[in-house]
Amino acid sequence: MFGSKKNNPPIQTLVGADTVVRGDVAFKGGFHIDGKVEGDVSCEDGKGSFLSISQTGCVEGSVEVGLVALNGTVKGDLISREKLELGPSAKVVGDVHYNLLEMAMGAEINGKLVHKSANAEPAKPAKAKAAGEIKEGPGADAT
Repeated sequence: MFGSKKNNPPIQTLVGADTVVRGDVAFKGGFHIDGKVEGDVSCEDGKGSFLSISQTGCVEGSVEVGLVALNGTVKGDLISREKLELGPSAKVVGDVHYNLLEMAMGAEINGKLVHKSANAEPAKPAKAKAAGEIKEGPGADAT
């Protein structure tokens, strides 16, 4: 997207503009989405995978891929283990976990940005304590 296309694997899987895929998608190599995926998108081979989502493309679910070039929408958490490129029309509604990030003016993220090194596992959401377990200061356990 921003000059790094030479290093991306070739696109082997395509979801066309008028196509809706319902269910999780696991792929190898390169995957391009012009349509809509209602489910999680992940790569089977960990690193070396490439996901491209165009301006008309949308994923309603989580995304976990090595390299991501986003110009469309992701409604769910996005995990990019290597590099994430957000174009000017990119929109993420969820948390973004990334190693390297390139973000164009106009891109939107409605969630947290979490930096992770390439070999680190993404953070798991912390479990909230029950209201009765929260104690503050001396004498806080008196109820």
